[in-house]
Amino acid sequence: MTRPVIQTIPALPFGMLNAFLLRAGNGAILIDTGLPNALGKIKTALAGLGLGFPDLRLIIVTHGHIDHAGSAKAMSEASGAPVLLHEGDLPYYQGAAPVLRPSGLFGRLFEMTGAIERPFDPFEPDILLSGTGSFGLAQFGAAGQVLPTPGHTPGSVSVLLENGDVFAGDLAASGILLGGIAFKGRPKRPPFEEDPKAAAASLTDLLDRGGKRFFLGHGGPLGRDAIRRHVAHLERLSRPARP
Repeated sequence: MTRPVIQTIPALPFGMLNAFLLRAGNGAILIDTGLPNALGKIKTALAGLGLGFPDLRLIIVTHGHIDHAGSAKAMSEASGAPVLLHEGDLPYYQGAAPVLRPSGLFGRLFEMTGAIERPFDPFEPDILLSGTGSFGLAQFGAAGQVLPTPGHTPGSVSVLLENGDVFAGDLAASGILLGGIAFKGRPKRPPFEEDPKAAAASLTDLLDRGGKRFFLGHGGPLGRDAIRRHVAHLERLSRPARP
């Protein structure tokens, strides 16, 4: 099967923060919107596909942190495209501060900056997933579906295409510090992770469904073997300590 056209939007340099455009028929689907004031970067990425804001068919936000949802309201207003997200993170999109559980030293230091807790323009979704329900993308010109994949946050979602490409948000990361920069082939936990056991289960589900190439919000992409190694690491973390 021919791979769909994917345009990475470098919301920060060196792969530290990625959003993605998926060419879908005569339009495109935007997966994550980056930080606030990212419209210029998204416009440039659309132009690289020969498209503009009116050609955007759907905006999918993988979770409710400012670095992924920060420009969602502005993008929806500029393009008229509907926004899809999961109800598990709805309070975050409405202005509530996110729950931050640092996964290590960098996460603890990063939390002290307050960067992830900064407010962004709140908004209401046009398409709201609930529970374990999925959403097919055929009506928007793409062969794939949006799946609830909790772990990083309760309302995290991933996009799984029929060819095995996965857009997994922050279910995993790679690289150093925030992600990217170097060692992008080495999987690691994102700076914050609400439930590592749930993240492992979500990644396992994506692998079982045929996920092959995992595009990430920080670093990546990663292949199946790297994701399997990361799942094993998360499962070890989740085991109860021996008495």
